[in-house]
Amino acid sequence: MLNYWWVTRPKRKLNSVPEVLAQFAEISLNQEWDGQREKHLAYEDALEKAGLKRIGDRRDHTGGGGRTYKAWLQSLGLIFVEQATGKLKLTLAGEAIMNGDSPVKVLTNQILKYQFPSQYSLGRGVNVSLRFKIHPFIFLLRLLMDNRIGYLTKDEIAKIVITQAETDKEECFNYIVKRILEYREKGDACLEEDFFIRYKSSKGDVNPKHPFSHLQDVADTMINWLEYTQYAIREDGNVTVLPDKRSEVNAILNRPVLFIDRPSEHEYFQRKYGIDPKHKKDTRNLNMSKTVTAEMIAKQKISQTFIGESLKRPITKIDSNIVDIIVESTGIKESFVEEVLLEKYSCGAVNAFMTKYFEMAFSGKQEAVEFEKATVELFQGVFGYETKHVGSIGLTPDVLLRSQTHNYQAIIDNKAYSKYSISNDHHNRMVHNYIENFSRYGYEGSELAFFTYIAGGFGKNIDEQIKKITDQTGINGSVITVSKIIKMVEQNQERKYSHDELRNIFSVNRQVVLKDL
Repeated sequence: MLNYWWVTRPKRKLNSVPEVLAQFAEISLNQEWDGQREKHLAYEDALEKAGLKRIGDRRDHTGGGGRTYKAWLQSLGLIFVEQATGKLKLTLAGEAIMNGDSPVKVLTNQILKYQFPSQYSLGRGVNVSLRFKIHPFIFLLRLLMDNRIGYLTKDEIAKIVITQAETDKEECFNYIVKRILEYREKGDACLEEDFFIRYKSSKGDVNPKHPFSHLQDVADTMINWLEYTQYAIREDGNVTVLPDKRSEVNAILNRPVLFIDRPSEHEYFQRKYGIDPKHKKDTRNLNMSKTVTAEMIAKQKISQTFIGESLKRPITKIDSNIVDIIVESTGIKESFVEEVLLEKYSCGAVNAFMTKYFEMAFSGKQEAVEFEKATVELFQGVFGYETKHVGSIGLTPDVLLRSQTHNYQAIIDNKAYSKYSISNDHHNRMVHNYIENFSRYGYEGSELAFFTYIAGGFGKNIDEQIKKITDQTGINGSVITVSKIIKMVEQNQERKYSHDELRNIFSVNRQVVLKDL
């Protein structure tokens, strides 16, 4: 029995879940799983060929790797085994991901509902102690939002939180706050004398060189899951809530998360846990068995390949380019690929890419150019501008926009940092190179309407820095976090922004806030 929180981690990050799920669905959906070793091996092979799992020697040929990834999907409430037939099905959350809904929204919903006990935590080979009756990720967010705590480190989560936080109750919460503050003062000296006996690893031994490693591995994975929600970020070893997400996190914490009952009943629990954000109940009738046909297999293969592509770049519509990519990858007839894509993903699947776009905004120089190019594609495909990547010209901003409907141009500078401030050098670059020399690289026939910076986050003096540029040049400007760009992309799917509205949003001469959107 594990005497601490546990999450399975075939991969420490959740970015690849949509692809892993798509591969699983292609091979195992509506099939029996238990005891089907050939299926387990086939799934493992598919994951390796897709680059989703490292190639192992697998001398025992048991398909254990495939079963580990299947358990990952189960633990997140994406799949279940139908009791009446013994066949694997997708939950509503799993279906939503396969249908192109935002994986961040779907998986964030699953993470916030994650609980001990659960069908997964009670399972064979896991068996998390029943003393835990808690929503672990909600508990972590509560700690991060508490003024007494403010941040968490991996060691604090590993040595204090996941070992001692047993319930959601206020009494337990205050005890954990007290223990964290004590740990910050005394370090490991405040841990129990029998710590390694109480919280031993599943193997029962202690690594003398890294005695806390089994707990730190769990804590590290849980931090990665929190980061995936785009509510929190880890910098310099500290995990904090993103400044522009604090109000949203507060709203989450003010809504009670109820426990899902009957965790020992597999289908009941998984279907209830696996309800996606668009539904309140799972009312599907799964009794109508379907004969698996060649057409169904082909459709599944098309969806699986499309999902993989949608995670790499923003797909805003189904065009000949994406059809050609799917045809080349699958070998399926072009007319059928086009028919399936237009039926299932008529509006593209831009939301799937936004996980990658969010990460780019915090990547520093590592993915700076990719961040710029993705911005070019988003503002063209989503917001309907004519766009050009001009950053490579030299002494120019990263992105040039032109609105043909409203006859104006704009410039965007991408900054892949969490707390970007406009230094004196960057101020002069914007004023003298980008704005004063706009005619050197801009389109003819329309004026520059605004400039904006997109970054992961900004320093505390950013409004004053923007105002200085505007006062000196007479051009309106703004800064906007990547989180708000993602919000705009989502809202644009409900009601498209006009270019006049977009010009107003980006011309506020300060940081763009939610009420501007």
